[in-house]
Amino acid sequence: MKKQVLVFALILATLTMYAQKPKTIEGKTKNLKGITSYNLEFDYSDVQIPKYDSEEEFLEDKMAKREEKEAGTGEKFKESWFADRENRYEPKFKESFDKRFDEGEFNVSKDNTEAKYTIKIHTTKLFAGYNVGVWRQNAEIDAVLTIYETENPSTILWSGKYSKVQGAGAMGFDYDSGYRISECYAKLAKEFAKMLKKVSK
Repeated sequence: MKKQVLVFALILATLTMYAQKPKTIEGKTKNLKGITSYNLEFDYSDVQIPKYDSEEEFLEDKMAKREEKEAGTGEKFKESWFADRENRYEPKFKESFDKRFDEGEFNVSKDNTEAKYTIKIHTTKLFAGYNVGVWRQNAEIDAVLTIYETENPSTILWSGKYSKVQGAGAMGFDYDSGYRISECYAKLAKEFAKMLKKVSK
């Protein structure tokens, strides 16, 4: 029995590690060598929500369920769903990225408009997960990161897809969906920074 558990744990660990490695779509990572300044852009267009045909359908469903319980909470959910992007996900990405490097080693920010290159983070799938006490599931995102010349977006240095990037935190007390999702962006930044470190050596 112990052997079976060990085998299962090794398989799970392998899958988790594999899931965090980006799949190159275009270009080569070696093209990023020596670049230390990037403009940062986030894109949530056409994001897929598991079990729903569209983000709009997801919002309609979640809003209706909340309105049934308490009037006005549906609209509040919709507002926070979009506000969390700028207020939580994006700052969490930058915070997680920055702490992987020495101060001044990399300049990556949304307002770095003079940077020659831009990193676009396109979230293609978003699963909020859940935590209802006894049962919980991590939030998860898929994202395509594309690095291109700021003045000429068609000149792509590298583009890669990160799949099944999961976020969890607060020792399992992550009852807020926005918090869980923000941890996905922290993990994404960690893995991306790891790749840049490897490239810069």
